[in-house]
Amino acid sequence: MPDSTFEKADYRQTLTGLFDLRGRVAFVPGGYGGIGEAISWGLALAGARVAIAGRSADKAEALASQLRDAGLDAHGLAMDAHSVAEIQTAIDATAQRFGALDLLVNCVGIQREQKLDELNEETFDEIVTVNLKAAVFMAQAAARHQAAAVEAGRSPGRQVHLLSVRAQLGMRDRGYTAYCTTKGALAMLVKQHAVELCAHGITVNGVAPTVVRGEMGHHWLANPVTREQVLKRIPLGRVAEPEDVVGATLFFCSPAAAFVTGQVLYVDGGLTATQ
Repeated sequence: MPDSTFEKADYRQTLTGLFDLRGRVAFVPGGYGGIGEAISWGLALAGARVAIAGRSADKAEALASQLRDAGLDAHGLAMDAHSVAEIQTAIDATAQRFGALDLLVNCVGIQREQKLDELNEETFDEIVTVNLKAAVFMAQAAARHQAAAVEAGRSPGRQVHLLSVRAQLGMRDRGYTAYCTTKGALAMLVKQHAVELCAHGITVNGVAPTVVRGEMGHHWLANPVTREQVLKRIPLGRVAEPEDVVGATLFFCSPAAAFVTGQVLYVDGGLTATQ
């Protein structure tokens, strides 16, 4: 027998604006890199006000200027992911400038390829600092503003971290100890932060692409041998475009993903389904 207390939703109301980010403030560390630049554009075009952060204030502001020239709201600022103090300062400055900080989209990441027998402590520590430690303290600083905003009646925030298929797959015959370790740890960070921050309605998710056409993926695609190896491993027969990563990221930032947290979406053309 039907539940007499059930009221059918008005889909004209509940489904309108599922991917609308107007009124939201996004902080995008690493936002002028290859993938980060596309994500910064995507967030801004969806209506968000975007703060682009990175080690080069000039590069961050140059991209922000391009967005403003297109009629979008953006600001560039310096932030060194090696420094917890700079992370906290940049996030606080963004919240002060825009009056809020709703979306953290962490695009920071580095790789220094060294096989295990040649891996040195300095390299390992730097990769852990930038790829993992920075993510922890970005999440902490952003969550403070997001939690306070919820208490003040603002819609819950979103945190999204960029990972890699290397979060669950090792890299054969290459020096990826530090990189794979940090990306795998980020997958667990997403789960842990999701359950810690759910009391505030804040969601935490990850986007994990395979090789993406651009600066970071150039060395794979410029070499005919490695390009062929990469393409053979991806069932869809191509590498990711930056736009592929943007779509997944916007989903996690949007009202459409309000009930999705603690998840990693692999944008990999079927790679992890077959390896």
